[in-house]
Amino acid sequence: MAKIDDYIPEDVDRFFIGAGAGDPNKERSENTYKKLERVNKALRHEEPDRIPISDFFWGNFLKRWRRELGLPSDASPYYYYDLDYIVTVPNMDPHIKQFETLKETETEVIVRTGFEAVLRKKFHDPMPEFIEFETNTIEKAEAFVFDDPWDERRYFSAGDNQIAGVGDGFERNSPAWVETVKALYPDFPVYGSVCEANEYMVRLVGPENNLLWIALYPERYGKFIERTNEFAIEILKAQIEAADGLLDGIYIWGDVAYKKDLFFSPDWWRAHYKPYVEEMVNICHQHNLPVIYHGCGNVKRIFQDFIDIGVDGYNPLEAKAGLDVIDLRRKYGHGMCFAGNMSVIDWAEQEGEELKATVLRKLNAGKGGGLIFQSDHSVPDTVSGPKYDYVVKLVREYGQYPLDLGEYDIPDIQ
Repeated sequence: MAKIDDYIPEDVDRFFIGAGAGDPNKERSENTYKKLERVNKALRHEEPDRIPISDFFWGNFLKRWRRELGLPSDASPYYYYDLDYIVTVPNMDPHIKQFETLKETETEVIVRTGFEAVLRKKFHDPMPEFIEFETNTIEKAEAFVFDDPWDERRYFSAGDNQIAGVGDGFERNSPAWVETVKALYPDFPVYGSVCEANEYMVRLVGPENNLLWIALYPERYGKFIERTNEFAIEILKAQIEAADGLLDGIYIWGDVAYKKDLFFSPDWWRAHYKPYVEEMVNICHQHNLPVIYHGCGNVKRIFQDFIDIGVDGYNPLEAKAGLDVIDLRRKYGHGMCFAGNMSVIDWAEQEGEELKATVLRKLNAGKGGGLIFQSDHSVPDTVSGPKYDYVVKLVREYGQYPLDLGEYDIPDIQ
């Protein structure tokens, strides 16, 4: 099951900042404004100078990439390739608290977090293990009290938080979010981010209870989901205010599907999720912030819903879940910008002309704008440093507008 932690490697804020960042007082560069125009035009289905590129990276990929390209230990793909936008995460934990350490050795740590969940993080493994959820009955869910979403510590103070601290790596006392935004702002279009309720459910009550309670307590659990979404909406509002004009867009994290289909029926999603996602989109648009929704898995049954509520872009469009950006462009036209869909399996396994053909075929979806090139989730260490480098340079060469894809052109895609 996909989780936010899947695409937030190592220590989140240092990962996002990377080498070369630092001076929050530096003026925003002309190059950054060009990148912002490039991304915004793509989201508006206009042709910019070239197809924008960004991505998310696993920690072990970063180590491999640095080693194979002979780069410093703090090198960042964002700075090395001058990628076109970057995503940040404030403290969205339901309870603002330091981790309670239950066990710590040289090889692992077990902590209780602000989700009131117990996690084991084995340092050599890429992802943590959920051991226990305090909110393990419907009665506890109904009685659960969220800390103030407007609490300034979420945005202006360093501290522990699960999404930033327990994922591909392990970090305590993550840096203050606003300081991260300020450090990145001169060099990148900066996106904030917010979870919708399903991202909370898998951390608060666990994936099993999340699905079981829909069947056992549909009305009671539905109210808890709605209350969680209301909390998330306030996180969004407070985040935008805290950033004070420094954000260029918002990611909504909202995995509601797996490889084959949705986790629950479209009707359930439309009743308990869609209205709140729509409100998030409206809030962002009121602040002139475009929205990219990150949803893993096969969301074909509700894809039109995202278009209907005004989502500007969709990520990651997992190829391994049967999604194909060319098929989607044929079906939906320019109703949605596509951010992703480059299969990391193909990226890792294909060579030379075969890989080139795969990449350039995807670029057809950028005709008329509406494409941001990135992986179909995040870049793992199965992708070599030279192959990542090759594909980025390939997109930079062939992604210039007007697109000239030669033998890889698909005439019926406009």
